[in-house]
Amino acid sequence: MVKHIVLFKLKNEVPADKKLAAMTAFKQAIEALPARIPLIRHIEVGLNINPGETWSIALYSEFDSLDDVKSYAVHPDHVAAGQLLAAVKESRACVDYEY
Repeated sequence: MVKHIVLFKLKNEVPADKKLAAMTAFKQAIEALPARIPLIRHIEVGLNINPGETWSIALYSEFDSLDDVKSYAVHPDHVAAGQLLAAVKESRACVDYEY
């Protein structure tokens, strides 16, 4: 099994209401993906409630293999969900590990 963890930092200059709208839409889109991408074993998106921290969004997911993660990454529904953050995202960090 592979755990896939992604953190997103949003741009400081983006108004709070626009950030929240993008974050909420992203969370809903990502958490709807298991119905369309059966490779996903588990997925959840957390929206940071601590304004003193750097990262705005945490995505946690589980897959059977790294190949499944790679297939998920290019799936059109996943790509579309990622586009919901395109205008507000500053940076992204990711780690994939076996357990």
